Amino acid sequence: MTHIFLALIFSISSVIVGAQNASQWRGNNRDGIYNEEGLLKKWPEAGPKLLWHFDELGQSHASITVSQDKVFTTGTTETEGYVIAFSNEGKELWRTNYGEEWMENFEGNRSTPTYNDGRIYMLSGYGLLTCLDAETGNLIWKVDLLKTYNGVNIQWGITENLLIFDNQLICMPGGKDANVISLDKNNGKLIWKCKGMSDQSAYCSPQLVDHKGKKMIITHSAAYILGIDAITGNLLWSYDWPNKWSVQPNTPLFSDGKVFCASGYGQGSVLLQIADDGKSVKQLWRNKSLDNQMGGFVLIDGKIYGAGQNSRKWFCLDWETGKELYSSNELKVGNIISANGLLYWYSQSGIVALVKPNADGFNIISQFKVPYGQKQHWAHLTINNKRLFVRHGNSVMAYDISE
Repeated sequence: MTHIFLALIFSISSVIVGAQNASQWRGNNRDGIYNEEGLLKKWPEAGPKLLWHFDELGQSHASITVSQDKVFTTGTTETEGYVIAFSNEGKELWRTNYGEEWMENFEGNRSTPTYNDGRIYMLSGYGLLTCLDAETGNLIWKVDLLKTYNGVNIQWGITENLLIFDNQLICMPGGKDANVISLDKNNGKLIWKCKGMSDQSAYCSPQLVDHKGKKMIITHSAAYILGIDAITGNLLWSYDWPNKWSVQPNTPLFSDGKVFCASGYGQGSVLLQIADDGKSVKQLWRNKSLDNQMGGFVLIDGKIYGAGQNSRKWFCLDWETGKELYSSNELKVGNIISANGLLYWYSQSGIVALVKPNADGFNIISQFKVPYGQKQHWAHLTINNKRLFVRHGNSVMAYDISE
């Protein structure tokens, strides 16, 4: 079943930005939008200038996390997982072994490290949650989520890019009783647990939103979309959203009281309206074409951009109606981020493209072939300080995309 997916992971003013001194999955708001100015609007024919690359990470599908003075990612040896820190110039500073890592299929780390207030937080494919000192790589605390909270591992290994806000760290062991939990980021102690729908985890990385003054966690389990009170852990609402393989790796989008979710295998996408009291949702529309498997999506000026799995196309949908405005199969599908109104596509064929979304179609401005690494092109792109970071298997590349 190797054709089936390994879940990676895998500006909207109403999304809450986490701690100021933080760096996390898919940008400050976890929505794939990178708020940087002064970026190239067209790349040289061979691609932007390569600043540095490192080719001895070991296999991994993790993306890149960047603090003010360091670059973090993960890697593996034959059986062990590592968090690795680099200087901004690409020099390896430290490498910390956090334990056994998933090597059964699509081998390597699944989750991207989260940086917060001088610490690195990492979740392994076996559910081991580790907190490290970002300066030294020394262990601060660790918790075995599956053992401690009676979680069950899933077919392609636990995958979650950890969410941190205030002193809370949110994750999903997928236990019957402790389905979604909040831990104290300082020591790993339990703050609250939510039974949810007692459903297994599903490779999703949660989103934190503010809906009419109420902080809410929105995430996927294997068969549901969940809305949880971020302060108390009470389940506010659930919405049935199963798919063929119980794979739900995409972080939900939230804007103006509405939640957008999508998953692959023909399930498609849906827009939900959250009630004013935050205790229920109703479906506004569904779209079968944009069945995004694991590449994420972005919302810009009332339009949703992302790739469909079954259709093998890139799509533009209207946020309010779900109507397909246009599509393209010019490049193989993959993951997507955005900066300065332009789209950055990372195709599963190894092409990175700079794309302008027009009123009636996509215009591929520039593209280049990823030169290093091996196996799947699944790690999501990262932009930080006018640099574009590309991860491909055992390699990481940093490109200068400044004007």
